[in-house]
Amino acid sequence: MSPKRKKKRESTSRPRPGGTGSAPRPLPPGESFFTPDASPLRQEIERRSAVPLVWLHTAPRWILPVAMAGVFVAGLLLAGLLGALLLALLAGFFAWLAFLAWPGLRGGERAMRAVVVATLLALGLLQSGLF
Repeated sequence: MSPKRKKKRESTSRPRPGGTGSAPRPLPPGESFFTPDASPLRQEIERRSAVPLVWLHTAPRWILPVAMAGVFVAGLLLAGLLGALLLALLAGFFAWLAFLAWPGLRGGERAMRAVVVATLLALGLLQSGLF
């Protein structure tokens, strides 16, 4: 490679968002994390979910998909109750995220999230050996 080309490549490289050495992503714009006029149950869940959501938002972008894929594959590969527990844990995580996003979702988006949670629970039941 010519020195000129090598120099150009080095000068255009920037840290990737969420990569090592980059600053954390800024929080989304807005006044509040909370749903206006929400029920007491929703208010409490949103209040308790604020810190984990901020942590997930500021973590590198690759951590969540890699962790979810790892739990999913381990849940499918491990036989018995341990595999079922991992799949149920993943279903609970998706259900938690769906609950938090529910007020802003349309019918099809709600249905898809419900199908994902139900599918993970069904896979967990099959993996448990009870059926």
